[in-house]
Amino acid sequence: MILNLLNLKKKENLLIAPIATHIKSKNLSWRLMFLINRKTQKKIKREQDKIFASYNKQLDKLKSEVEKNFTYVGKKFPEEARKIHYGEKSDKPIYGEATEKESQDLIKEGISLVKLPFDVKDKKKN
Repeated sequence: MILNLLNLKKKENLLIAPIATHIKSKNLSWRLMFLINRKTQKKIKREQDKIFASYNKQLDKLKSEVEKNFTYVGKKFPEEARKIHYGEKSDKPIYGEATEKESQDLIKEGISLVKLPFDVKDKKKN
């Protein structure tokens, strides 16, 4: 049976991929397998690439908008956010860096924040 599947793989250009299910009977133990045509596999890969390219493009656009319209305050983000929240500084959009604990503390104080889905470590303070 395995030899036939290997021959089928070569002749039909199919991918044989095991899955983690076993069928057991009195005399037999089988591992279920499925066949995916390589053409279909390539089509699936192209669709995944399109989705990730679109996702990355949207992330890049978001990052660009944030960098253009917000002031980068770096590691002083918690301090600057508190000053704005408590009226010590004018209300302006900022972004920067904070540890998980600092973020939790800000939220407990009622300060709204959003974790950005990109890294800003290379950004220099304006």
